[in-house]
Amino acid sequence: MSEFTISIQPTTKPTIVKFEANKFLTQHESFEFHNIEEAARSPLAQQLFHLPFVKTVYIAQNFVALEKYNIVHWKDVQQEIADTIQDFLNKGGVVVTPSEKENQKVPVTVYAESTPNPTVMKFVANKKLVLQSVEFKNIDEAKNAPLAKALFHFPFVKEVFMDDNYISISKYDIAEWGEITSELREFIREYLEQGKEVITDDHVNSSSAAASEKVEIKEVQLDDTSQEIVAILDEYIKPAVASDGGNIQFESYDANEKLVKVILQGACSGCPSSTFTLKNGIENMLKEMMQGRVEKVEAING
Repeated sequence: MSEFTISIQPTTKPTIVKFEANKFLTQHESFEFHNIEEAARSPLAQQLFHLPFVKTVYIAQNFVALEKYNIVHWKDVQQEIADTIQDFLNKGGVVVTPSEKENQKVPVTVYAESTPNPTVMKFVANKKLVLQSVEFKNIDEAKNAPLAKALFHFPFVKEVFMDDNYISISKYDIAEWGEITSELREFIREYLEQGKEVITDDHVNSSSAAASEKVEIKEVQLDDTSQEIVAILDEYIKPAVASDGGNIQFESYDANEKLVKVILQGACSGCPSSTFTLKNGIENMLKEMMQGRVEKVEAING
């Protein structure tokens, strides 16, 4: 079982720093504690309040944020705090104890949003669902993803893609979106309100291990040009693609052919307009920014 890892993330407020975890800490809930008494439900927050410079503790789905008094500088203490939180979690420490109210529902809103792909609808929640993008082509692949597995029980659901706070669902032609959108939206909303798991630890652990292995391989294999391409995709292309319910991943770069291959997922996979997007968007941007090192971009549907 993979362990918790904590990364340090500065915020726009100089007195507040976020400590992000690689796994969820709470199920769709957020907390704010101003002193150790308020933090009675949170052993983690109580431990952090023993640090004299901690003013406020915020706990959300995948991070702990601390607001400090000005008696210290973050650069002097933030690594020690990250290590403390990481050690606490890996020793099985409790982040927040369950509420005394049984079967308490967490308020969740979900809205449907059309995508450029007519076979895909995007369902956006007001809560973070996953920490990294995941795609399921069938119910077997979703064995460790309870929400995706449940969605596959609808006969018209073909594929499921999840990223951040949304789910992109691809349908078979046996149904029209006008007939099934409300049903899917309500199902997702009720599922999340009941606090059920979206992704199990088994899936997170296996995905994290695979991702780490992939990163290690890429760090060794990627040349300078490929690294530049990945950086451009991450900064300029991914946010726009995500807004349409999809994802794009770098696959390979051929210096001789000046060819870039990318993987399209979610709403982008099989989308009729994806060719136009590639040629008039991604390809043109890479041609311009890579100064003669890229001439063509090809897509592989995920």
